[in-house]
Amino acid sequence: SGWQSSMIRFLQQDNKVVKIMFGVIIGAAVVSMVIYLVPGLMTDDSSGTDASVYATVHAPGLMGRLFGESTPIPSAEVTRLAQQQLRQNKYPDFLLPYMMNRAGQILVQRAILKQEADRLHLQVSNEDLRRELSTGPFAQYLFPGGKFIGNDAYINFIQEAIGQDQSIASFESQVKEDMELQRLQALITGGVTVSDSAVREAYRVQGTKVKFDYAVVSSEDLKKTINPSDADLQTWFKGNAAKYANAVPETRKIEYAAFDASKLPGGKQPVSDADVQAYYASHAAQYKTDEQVKTRHILINSRAGADAQTDAAAKAKAQDVLKQVQAGGNFAELAKKYSDDPGSKDTGGELPLIPTAQLDPAYAKAAMALNPGQTSGLVKSAFGYHIIQTEQKQVAGTKPLAEVKDSIVQMLEQQKQGAAEQQLAQQLAVEAKKNGLDKTAAAHGLHTVTTDYLAKDGVVGGLSDAKDLLAQAFATDKGAAPGTVSTGDGYAVFQVVDVKAAHAPDFVEYKSHILDDYREQKLPQLLEQETRKLDDRAKVLNDLKKAAAEMKIPVKSSDLVGQDGQVTDLGSMSGPGKVAFDLAKGAISGPINAGQTGVVLTVTDKQEPSADDMAKNFDQMREQLLNAQRDQIFRVFLGTLSQQYQNGGGIKLAKQPAAPGGVPAGS
Repeated sequence: SGWQSSMIRFLQQDNKVVKIMFGVIIGAAVVSMVIYLVPGLMTDDSSGTDASVYATVHAPGLMGRLFGESTPIPSAEVTRLAQQQLRQNKYPDFLLPYMMNRAGQILVQRAILKQEADRLHLQVSNEDLRRELSTGPFAQYLFPGGKFIGNDAYINFIQEAIGQDQSIASFESQVKEDMELQRLQALITGGVTVSDSAVREAYRVQGTKVKFDYAVVSSEDLKKTINPSDADLQTWFKGNAAKYANAVPETRKIEYAAFDASKLPGGKQPVSDADVQAYYASHAAQYKTDEQVKTRHILINSRAGADAQTDAAAKAKAQDVLKQVQAGGNFAELAKKYSDDPGSKDTGGELPLIPTAQLDPAYAKAAMALNPGQTSGLVKSAFGYHIIQTEQKQVAGTKPLAEVKDSIVQMLEQQKQGAAEQQLAQQLAVEAKKNGLDKTAAAHGLHTVTTDYLAKDGVVGGLSDAKDLLAQAFATDKGAAPGTVSTGDGYAVFQVVDVKAAHAPDFVEYKSHILDDYREQKLPQLLEQETRKLDDRAKVLNDLKKAAAEMKIPVKSSDLVGQDGQVTDLGSMSGPGKVAFDLAKGAISGPINAGQTGVVLTVTDKQEPSADDMAKNFDQMREQLLNAQRDQIFRVFLGTLSQQYQNGGGIKLAKQPAAPGGVPAGS
């Protein structure tokens, strides 16, 4: 809801907090990146049956199996991480099984690294942890001004930043593990160095910008020039017979008789008051209503963990706004002017009707204590100071039967109608098996329809939904007993009259498709030839524009772009167009394959970073190169270590139940 979104914006407003929290939840960033190094890591088919454990990790070899510490990977933790990554990447729910495997690899590799760090005695003490929390990235939130915020605020910070299921113990354990893995990474990569000349060269390359003219050989234009004779096309068609062996898909001729509710004996199925009462009583939970409240509010931010001075300033500002409200000020206009809730301020602070269980407890209590039209004083929540105006209240209870009777009657009528239609369809199928479909249909005032030969994705005229009919027809043998199927607005009884197997097409009938395929096969070679021809001519003339004009090829001009730029018909400048940065001004490139186009370019301007820019960014560039090398070295280290555990039997996967089909609602 809009309210829930506004309640978590305090995290979104401070990117540093988000990065810290993400680091705690996922672990050291490098660990999540290197999972791709060991594609076979999770292929062990163990016979474990404990559904609560995804995998166990112990030191490789016999000694590790007998005497080594075993680390279980809880299935719940794998699921939680997979669902979190699904949401963060905005992936569809059906990718959850893939994300489960990915999350499992991350957690298994963390366990491997933890065991290696323990073996090297890199454990983090409680004193190390205290020092990290009081002086590291968390200090500004947990120790503002050098003073601890207190246990209540500490718990509040953890639960709001990470999750309601997090305790101080679990949070601190995770931070200690991250610190230990970072120590291991520092130990493995501590000897990495980068020379000054390498830093300067890397910055020069990264900071260089170019402008160029480029001639574009179009695939679409070239394709139109590929016009083989019928004889050539037939020769190619015969030479690719295997490709076309089943090019014409299987088709089926279907006979069916369809009906809707108007054909039911006895007409509309009646629903009695007793039917309604019985349904209402057996579905009581369906008609329960939550306590809900509709409000407007003005929020003055004072985030959890704010120091006393910041909180006092927020409270004073809120008090001033409250005085304006109490003096008769327009609540909606004051919300637009002062409220810190971006989810509601533009609508005058208005929130929809929301179950109070989804609201901050203090906010919900204050809102329900007001009568519609009344305004509160200052209300302190985990997000700051609110001024609340209640507009509508709804107490918890059960909707009366009179209120829901019409919807129950409509639903029961549909159920009875559906059951009657299904019963009639089954009766017709039995009769058709004995007497034939035509006679059976006629006996019941229906008529049969015989389709043309249809493919699986064909269209059946006269039916609102023929998807199920086609699906079942393609799963039924020719001449099999009549079947029944829903048609969206009724049922049909059907038989498969004939089947034409998939087969090779006739050349004349399929000629246009064959020509398309021929062109697609010949196009890459022709594109390469034309681009090379253009390039050769441009270099002979020492003039790209003149060569392009001779060949009637268009020439375009780029903007001044760096390696992070995009150029039309060439794509990313970190891709094929990257060659432009290595050319001198006025030089002509070689042929460039840009996928759907062939390109030849000539540099018209080139700007390298100045000495001042180099000096200002030298340290940052050095750190960037160091981090890249550290990452590469650590990837190799973890890949080798993981393979040792895999080969030595140190990873045992439990047999897992099927992954859930989606993310739980509200997660």
